[in-house]
Amino acid sequence: MRMLLAILALAVSTAAQAQAYPTRTVRFISGVTPGSASDTMARLLAEKLGASLGQPVIVENRLGAGGLVGAKWVATQEPDGHNIMMYASAFTVSTLLNPGLDPKELVPVATVATIPTILITPPGKYKSHTDFIAAAKAQPGKLACATAGVGSATHMALERFRFSAGFEVLNVHTKGAGEALTEVISGRADCYFALVFQAQKMRDAGKVDAHLVSGPKRSSLMPTLPTTVEAGYAGSDYNFWLGTLVAAKTPRAIVERLHKEINALVQSPEISDRITKLGADPLTLSIAEFDAMIQRELRENAELIKKAGIKAN
Repeated sequence: MRMLLAILALAVSTAAQAQAYPTRTVRFISGVTPGSASDTMARLLAEKLGASLGQPVIVENRLGAGGLVGAKWVATQEPDGHNIMMYASAFTVSTLLNPGLDPKELVPVATVATIPTILITPPGKYKSHTDFIAAAKAQPGKLACATAGVGSATHMALERFRFSAGFEVLNVHTKGAGEALTEVISGRADCYFALVFQAQKMRDAGKVDAHLVSGPKRSSLMPTLPTTVEAGYAGSDYNFWLGTLVAAKTPRAIVERLHKEINALVQSPEISDRITKLGADPLTLSIAEFDAMIQRELRENAELIKKAGIKAN
């Protein structure tokens, strides 16, 4: 009887806490610099989410270790839903490369979008992706390919593609997308998997050639480009997603409230259109689907990290 009463008391307490939520300002924690993909998405959602929750929602940057500094901060705060981590697919890479955060310290809330990455090369250097691959195979480990950092989506997309296509390159890990793009435009790097809106802009300006999409489907911004899988490279696609997580012990009712509110925003015509114009595809998965995606990626990325010998900076 005592156990039953304790369970009922906990249920009532949790329900009351969820009903009162939020009681103060809610923070989107961004682990990357302003202007980065996940930071931009957080700012896109913040104002509208504040209106639906009835409390201000602000974006706060806590930088370092590929987003892990911000994620660890969220994981160690009071688990009451007032601090939300806006993270990307790097969550299923950074947590494997660095021992500072166990993925179980955060739980998934809602997905927001996916952003395709595009295989680009210096203008006029390779007529097609097959020419690039042939050149890479002819000179194993000699061609240089830029990434936006160890474990970034641009890095993991390259690793998945090169293993599927069967070639080796020299990885040039830069400090970010801007530097990686410069390496390709200048011809110092032979390839880079750029975010689609960057690739489109540079291609249209004649500064790079664009070849393939690394992602589960073609990009609406560059619809004529086939995916790496469509080009015949099985298992080469990399899903660069953006989503939200909270501290692991956050009451389920609060998680579900946030999931409902964020999904509704992502599906709304205004936010959906703005996401699309940023070169991303709106993504709304259930909590269970989001969790299953994270668990699958943790397994797959652990294998890829071991196979490629990837180590944290």
